[in-house]
Amino acid sequence: MTSEAPSLWVSLMGAEVRVVSGAQYRTRVIEAGSGEPLILIHGVGSSAELFARNVMRLANYFHVYAIDALYHGYSSLEPYDSEHRVERQAEAVLDFMDALGIEWAHIEGESMGAGMAFHIGLHHPERCGKLVFNSGSYYVNFKRDFPEMPEGNLLVPLCRASVTDYSWETVRRRMEYLVASPDHLTEELVDVQYRQYAVPEIRESMARVYGISAPRPRLMHYEEEVAATLQPPVLVLWTDRNRGAGPEVGEYLASVIPGAQYALIENAAHWPQWEQPEQHDEIVAAFLKSPR
Repeated sequence: MTSEAPSLWVSLMGAEVRVVSGAQYRTRVIEAGSGEPLILIHGVGSSAELFARNVMRLANYFHVYAIDALYHGYSSLEPYDSEHRVERQAEAVLDFMDALGIEWAHIEGESMGAGMAFHIGLHHPERCGKLVFNSGSYYVNFKRDFPEMPEGNLLVPLCRASVTDYSWETVRRRMEYLVASPDHLTEELVDVQYRQYAVPEIRESMARVYGISAPRPRLMHYEEEVAATLQPPVLVLWTDRNRGAGPEVGEYLASVIPGAQYALIENAAHWPQWEQPEQHDEIVAAFLKSPR
């Protein structure tokens, strides 16, 4: 990636941005395309713009909805439920679907979003087509131990610093951890997160999500035996340079879920959809279009 890459909004030309009010929650969405619905959910601390490079290409095949997750961006930020954060976030996705009359949808979740997709697939399989778990496994309590990654413990301090010591530089340092190389970022993408965090209500919500002003939730809810009961077809999508969990973690997650497929994207860390969008979209579209 270089600074000459198209801007977010050039990439999103033809998409619609709006806020959908459901029975319980407000959800901001970037939307395009027609056909089977595909909901894209970003990771912790981010927003729908993390799928800016994917929406229009995937819209060639699907009706795409990239959303701001509950407690993030310009979706609902209150009331915050720290004890049941994942459940409330999954509930907000279903509320969004109900508001638009979406009976079922394919769902791709990246990191935090993968936990939300997993929860929906486990408890509401009738609302799911296929699921893509992108760079996220925290929702399963593995029986196997994996070696600690050298930089694996840096993300939480970087996230917290982006709020407690809020500046363009601290926001960028957090984002640099999530990509394989600093040049995979653009200043525009950093500006998006920086300007969102400049909104006091959003920064206050991030302080809760990051465990600064509210307790961090217990995220490893499910044992392997429970994960093995997941019904929707699953693709586990991983990368070769994920600083928190290497490819062996993604491979193991795929082995726990019966019938799950596994794919590896190279030269990417935690944001393969942003870092290697063409590869990401080709893999995801092929999986979603294949027969069940």
